[in-house]
This record gives sequence, C-alpha cells and structure tokens, in this order.
Amino acid sequence: MTNTASQQVLAELAPNGTLQVAINLGNPVLAQRGPDGEPQGVTVALARALAEELGVALEMRTFDAAGKVFAALEEGAWSLAFLAIEPVREAQITFSEPYVLIEGTYLVNCDAPYQRVEELDQTGLRLAVGKGAAYDLYLSRTLENAELVRADTSAGAVDLFIEQGLDAAAGVRQPLMKVAEADAKYRVLEGAFTAIRQAVAVPRGRHHAADYLRDYVERQLHCGFVRGALLASGQTDVSAPR
Repeated sequence: MTNTASQQVLAELAPNGTLQVAINLGNPVLAQRGPDGEPQGVTVALARALAEELGVALEMRTFDAAGKVFAALEEGAWSLAFLAIEPVREAQITFSEPYVLIEGTYLVNCDAPYQRVEELDQTGLRLAVGKGAAYDLYLSRTLENAELVRADTSAGAVDLFIEQGLDAAAGVRQPLMKVAEADAKYRVLEGAFTAIRQAVAVPRGRHHAADYLRDYVERQLHCGFVRGALLASGQTDVSAPR
C-alpha cells in the first residue's frame, strides 16, 4: 500500500519509525489474547493495518484496564491508543469518530428485584466498577444516589461484586453476559445506562495525526474492515457505526 501520510503525520505518530500503540486487553470485545498468547481483535487489526499503511514498524503495549492506558499517557508510553470517548479524557486526548459502539449495563444476582438500569441509582446501593473505565467516568458524572466501589480492572469489578456481595457490577454487556451464562446465580439487565463510543486516540496537540486518523477510521468503516475484524474475533453482536 502506498504511504500517503505526510512527514508531519509520521513525526507525530511514529517519530522513530515505530508506531507505539496501547492495546487494552481489559475489554475483551476489542482485544483478546490469541491461542499463541499474542493480542488479537479489532483494535489489533486496526493497529496493524495502520502501521502497514504508514510503512512503519508496530510496537503493541498491552494493558489490563483502560484507566491504566490513560495513566500511561503521562509517561509517553504510547502515541496511539484505543479508548472510549469521555469528556474527562478530552482535556489530554484527541479522539477520532467512534468505530465501535458498546453498551454499558449491570450484572446482578438472579433474585435481585431490579429489572431496568435506572433502578440501580438508589441510596444505599453499592455498584462495582473498573477504576477509570468509560462507564466509571460516566457513572461518576450521572449517578445521584448509588455508591461506586472501584476495582483496579473491569474483570476485578465482577470479582468485587461477588466477593463483597455488592448490589451490581457495571461493565460492558458482552463480558458480563459470559459471567451470567457461566453461572445461573447471575443475570444481566436489559437496556443500557450508556452507549460507550470506542475511538482511536492520540495525545492532544498532535493535529496532523488526529486529522489523519479521523480519515483512517472513516475509510476502515466505509470499506467494512472494522465489521470484518469484529466478526473474525468472534464479536458478532457488537455494533459498528455503519
């Protein structure tokens, strides 16, 4: 593929000839460990295709939580990441348009009285969340009565919910459904408290890179690359914007 990126884009994305990408393995919809232990999934596919298009090497740095990806920005650990669009992050990050939409919902005990996500915002209720995850940031802004109890990772939030007997665990629908399918003591509520918009992110101020990535995501959505990568990684029930 012909490299159409300008020198300014390359300087902002891969100044040393290597594209350093943060991959969040804490969201199994977007990235997973393959049989050989290497990361795979839609974010990995997008990262590899971008590195090929730019004509640069690819270095993937894996994390187990989105909050840790965001924290690593200050260390200069990556030049590109895949994160949910959130106002708290936009002070330091520029996002592309979303390439995937994911529902945030709750895992509860089967005998819990709750049927709708709105019922969980009650005084006295304690909800487990992964620290710094998109739904943690969203619920921190919007909940008025319930208390959030934070774990280090999204998977840890489910463990915290079970171990401490909390009222619910907030998270991405697909991994919560797997917990419920594996254990009949739990179920996932219908509906969603938010649609999490996953996007490509670069540190704020890298304007050439941000413009290039907006076009890149648009092209990969338009040609069906994103949908194909989701299906190839087993994510058959995830919505792409087109």
